[in-house]
Amino acid sequence: MKNKHLAIVAAISMAFSFGPSAEAQSKDFQLGQWVEIQNAILKTLDASYVDSLPVNRMMKGSINAMLQNLDPYTMYVPEEENENFQMMISNTYGGIGAIIYKKQDGNVVINEPYMGSPAWKNGLTCGDEIITIDGQLTKGLTAQQSSDRMKGRPKTKVSFMVKKVHTGDTVALDIVRERIHLPDIEYAGMLDDTTGYILQTGFTENVGQHMKEKVLDLKNQGMKKLFLDLRGNGGGLMNEAVNIVSLFVPRGSLVVSAKGKDATDCIEYKTLTEPIDTELPIVVLIDGASASSAEIVTGALQDLDRATVMGRRSYGKGLVQSVRPLPYNGQLKVTTAKYYTPSGRCVQAIDYAKRNEDGSVGHIPDSLTHEFKTAAGRIVRDGGGITPDVELETPQYSRIVYSIVLGGIMDEFILDYVRRHETIAKADDFHFSDADYEEFIDFAKTKEFDYRSGAKTLFDEMKKELERDGLAEIMKEELSGMEKALEMDKEKILRHNKAQIIPFIEEELVVRYWYQEAGIKTRLRHDKQLRQAMKTPLIVLNK
Repeated sequence: MKNKHLAIVAAISMAFSFGPSAEAQSKDFQLGQWVEIQNAILKTLDASYVDSLPVNRMMKGSINAMLQNLDPYTMYVPEEENENFQMMISNTYGGIGAIIYKKQDGNVVINEPYMGSPAWKNGLTCGDEIITIDGQLTKGLTAQQSSDRMKGRPKTKVSFMVKKVHTGDTVALDIVRERIHLPDIEYAGMLDDTTGYILQTGFTENVGQHMKEKVLDLKNQGMKKLFLDLRGNGGGLMNEAVNIVSLFVPRGSLVVSAKGKDATDCIEYKTLTEPIDTELPIVVLIDGASASSAEIVTGALQDLDRATVMGRRSYGKGLVQSVRPLPYNGQLKVTTAKYYTPSGRCVQAIDYAKRNEDGSVGHIPDSLTHEFKTAAGRIVRDGGGITPDVELETPQYSRIVYSIVLGGIMDEFILDYVRRHETIAKADDFHFSDADYEEFIDFAKTKEFDYRSGAKTLFDEMKKELERDGLAEIMKEELSGMEKALEMDKEKILRHNKAQIIPFIEEELVVRYWYQEAGIKTRLRHDKQLRQAMKTPLIVLNK
């Protein structure tokens, strides 16, 4: 087996060819030289190393290390990871369509079934416990192992033993897996009598057609203005971005240009179909997690003076990836070009490394950027991401909110609540009452989690630094007084952050009883940034 792996490496090294130019010869010589050196090292290790070589781990590690010297998006996908890769690029997998929850040493619990999925069709609801999957007890499995057993080729069967949440009955279920596609358009509806809203979270196949259907439906409901929400949208297929822009601009309009090393990677993408509405006022909402194709749509509508962009500066991913086949059914997702908006600006961040904590583009001085002009002559700049026409205040959450959400306290409470309540009011009418919140406090304060405030966390760090500097004893009295003032028990800090925590609880509960769209409706009720955008006048876009 070792020799087989070494032979593969040798075969790869023989595949390099040398071009005619001096520069090409130099590059090819260096490439061949390093492959030869790597070959020699592997052969020497294989012959001389005292223990057996972990060839697979070594080679995969070396490939990953090599690619990490390029950009964050070029990656090697071995055959065994192809399914997860396909899920990533298509938002599709074979399975039963449910999110699961797994406590250590416990059974798998259905946390959130998708409406219309095989899980939903077979009556699985939030709180149902999966005792066995194809005869295998889930108590000894990890969440990932359980999930892997539920997934499989569409039209294949998976068997479960299930304990129902409200009756306590144990039932056997045979569920036929289906192709589960998580929708890119998670919600479309009217915010008021004339304002339509569409939440788009991805750019997989056919989302352009789905967008067209949603826009036409909202127009039939009386929509006179559209809010297109691309916050948190990480992008996807470039052609689908073009399809969406084509709905709102004249046929033949330039949407994006790709420029790469190879001539085949240098392409202009123009709209090829007739629009459905070139006059409808549009607001595009973005944030620091709006990336790639989301930035193509935003940048094109901004450059063509077709939309007012509101929110925060986008992520800054202006690179195009292509998938190339590799030996032994592997794949290489490789960056082949940079893309440019109609005004000519590239939204790729100047420096991959200089980013904010949330991954978005850090501050870039104007001296390092360039001016471009929209179709109507408005000035826009490059340097990383799309800068909104109107900046909106970013919601700020206290440290305790992150702690109870990421620490699993929220999920545990939601499951406990579902066990005790067979139903709740629908999204428009459901409100988590003061009495309900008292129950949450009683539940949460018995759990172990980091309940320090952000200020107390900073104080603890400062105190450590003072101890290292030998100043803590000198400032003992001052530190004691400050610590006492910042100290809050779990109950007190949970009460103090009630207004921030309740919206999360309401959304999560509504999702469990009335599914995903209902949860989004509840979230919108608490969306301060959206409300601010609705009150903000649109920029007058000169045609």
